Amino acid sequence: MSRKKIGLLVMAYGTPYKKEDIIPYYTAIRHGRKPSDKQIDNLARRYEAIGGVSPLARLTRDQADALAEQLNAAQVDYEFHAYLGLKYIHPFIEDAVTQMRSDGIEQAVSLALAPHYSRFSVQSYIDRAQAKARELGGITIASIKSWFDQPQFIHFWKQAVLRAFEDISESERNQTVVLFTAHSLPEKIIKNGDPYPEQIKETAEAIVHAAEIKHYAQAWQSAGKTPDPWLGPDVLDQIRALHKKEEYRHFIFCPIGFVAEHLEVLYDNDQECRALVESLGANYHRPQMPDTDPLFIDALSSAVLNVCRSHLFLAAK
Repeated sequence: MSRKKIGLLVMAYGTPYKKEDIIPYYTAIRHGRKPSDKQIDNLARRYEAIGGVSPLARLTRDQADALAEQLNAAQVDYEFHAYLGLKYIHPFIEDAVTQMRSDGIEQAVSLALAPHYSRFSVQSYIDRAQAKARELGGITIASIKSWFDQPQFIHFWKQAVLRAFEDISESERNQTVVLFTAHSLPEKIIKNGDPYPEQIKETAEAIVHAAEIKHYAQAWQSAGKTPDPWLGPDVLDQIRALHKKEEYRHFIFCPIGFVAEHLEVLYDNDQECRALVESLGANYHRPQMPDTDPLFIDALSSAVLNVCRSHLFLAAK
């Protein structure tokens, strides 16, 4: 008996593929308003600082392919076909839904490569996918809102943190702080009861408990340049405060809101945060990101299979 085809819509933020993509990419982020020459030069400089282009495009595709492979190996009833839909660069979310429909897909699951739900971020991915599905007709999409509490995701970060501690001498581990970070969002989301800040907190606390971390803190990074206040404390301010109060000798950075090596990690963390930490006479550590680690792909696979079962795509095993 042949397997039933299920679409797997993997959604992500997107990144420029080459230098020429920076202007249209940045313009899309700014809702059609072209950035100034100064803004373009600043972003281009940041990409140059990490090698000219972000590895995110390749890693996102690799994650989608690895997830489809894992799902198809995990059960025998359904055949998952991966489609990549990006928010700010091609292939756009709408392009992916259109391609699924053209390929004869009638049922699909969507998952954003962002562990934590916010109406400001993940919901915008879901809305675009669902709107295109309604417009086309003949295809239904079961959308996963969050997967931050998948045990394998927590276990990945537990192992990552413990490996980072192995590089620190026993005598200095008590002078080490683990700093959990995630992308900041406008403060106004709190007034609207958005679960994003609480989900970040729950993730950090779950990792702390699993890895038995003694000293830890949380901060926000990569805030947008807008007049509205964004969630804080900012990661650079938090580094200064922690060092002033406790004089930590080691800072282990865990960007738990991100799932791959990309600009916010390779530049904001590995260059800006590292420079500040080292200027204070301390040491910077940052574990490998999830990328295509089997534990991480397992976490995504479990989230997809759970939603399939709840939508009766798959019979519970």
